[in-house]
Amino acid sequence: MSGKYKPKYTRMAQIKTAPELTTYLQTNGVDLAFDDTLLPPADSPFNRPIQLKSGKTIGNSLCILPMEGWDGTPDGKPTEFTRKRWLKFAESGAKLLFGCEAVAVCHDGKANPNQLVINPETIGELTALRQLIVDKHTEQFGRADDLVIGLQLTHSGRFCKPNSHTKFESKILYAHPYLNQKFGMAPDYPPLTDEAIDGIVQHYIDAAVLAQQAGFDFVDIKHCHGYLGHEFLSAVDRAGNYGGSFENRTRFLRNIVAGIQQAAPGLEMGIRLSAFDLLPFKKGPNEVGEPEKTDTYPYAFGGQQSGLTVDLEEPKAFLALAQSLGVQMICITGGSPYYNPHLMRPALFPPSDGYLPPEDPLLGVKRQIDVTCELKKAFPELVIIGSGYSYLQEWLPNVAQYVLRTGMADSVGFGRMVLSYPTMPADMVAGRSLVRNHICRTFSDCTTAPRNGLVSGCYPLDPLYKKLPEADQLKAIKETL
Repeated sequence: MSGKYKPKYTRMAQIKTAPELTTYLQTNGVDLAFDDTLLPPADSPFNRPIQLKSGKTIGNSLCILPMEGWDGTPDGKPTEFTRKRWLKFAESGAKLLFGCEAVAVCHDGKANPNQLVINPETIGELTALRQLIVDKHTEQFGRADDLVIGLQLTHSGRFCKPNSHTKFESKILYAHPYLNQKFGMAPDYPPLTDEAIDGIVQHYIDAAVLAQQAGFDFVDIKHCHGYLGHEFLSAVDRAGNYGGSFENRTRFLRNIVAGIQQAAPGLEMGIRLSAFDLLPFKKGPNEVGEPEKTDTYPYAFGGQQSGLTVDLEEPKAFLALAQSLGVQMICITGGSPYYNPHLMRPALFPPSDGYLPPEDPLLGVKRQIDVTCELKKAFPELVIIGSGYSYLQEWLPNVAQYVLRTGMADSVGFGRMVLSYPTMPADMVAGRSLVRNHICRTFSDCTTAPRNGLVSGCYPLDPLYKKLPEADQLKAIKETL
């Protein structure tokens, strides 16, 4: 949005005291619990370790979520931008790095031409990236034996753009009544065959073998945000082995897990899951988001037929399946940044391809916390990681402490917030005051930039990105909105 946009909702930075926050929440009907004061480090749930069944120990209850930078080389290798971003993960102080970033299992599965790829030609670089994290974390905190590092494996499916920032080369599972049209695909655009899917499954298995060789503690089999793994879960109309019944729609996951257990024994697995979805949203009057209109919508995994309400029956079945397969770590998110970003990334200032918030973003925060809590209660033995906290800004520690203290999640995940304030988890763990001028204000530049072919980063607050020529290009793009 241009500088002329004035948010409808009060900015979090303007809420200075706990009573002010309580009044705001009550006035606006947001039943979001938080702790008025933070506990000292010795008593803080932030410092609570997590024991995995494998024997590994995660040193605290804070997590870095996967964050791609759209800054790799065309052949899928990291650049200096990538290394600097991964160093931020290392110095964050969080002891769980849930996947670091989305790494494509094959070139055709990339979401953009600059996405990292895992293959025999790139594994040396990925090995070095992981070692960079270990060395930096050890330097900062004195040890890394309680640091658990994952690599997120992905295929972008419907959102593949492997060779151009502007041209989709989509790999879909079924004809979606809204997304086909929204992203330029004809109703009869051909879906992947079962045989092609079998080949993609093998790419995941091969990638996991390489990830294990590179020293990663686990791989995240990505099932979120509208990418291929997530689309399987809504493929209710698809014929064949990979669609229709719940059993068929989870065959992709089951085949990958079985293959990894055979080819890379001992490698842990996690899943980042969009545990709920709604109808796609679009810009409505005054650019505020509104849902597509329909009488019934069967494609929202974790949603009711109306497409507007959460229903966790199938997500609970999915978690039961994951648990039975030996998967212990589940990171909860929701929706997709491509068609309803307010669900998974609440913000006052939308990205260039988004819309103004259709609800107080705090409702989006609460929705994710509530869904995560319900799933944790249903599966106490799983390690459940929450996300969607960045919008809370100064109040993130207060809400996170309440969530962890009351058992609503095992770990709190940090997303784009650590791009501007990488050491926020370390400050929370140590009981230090937050550095206000480092806190992410959800301007969405980190998304608007890559949506327009530029590298992702915190252009408002990070000096590295402020000085780039791309900063001026981004400013010009935003002025046209």
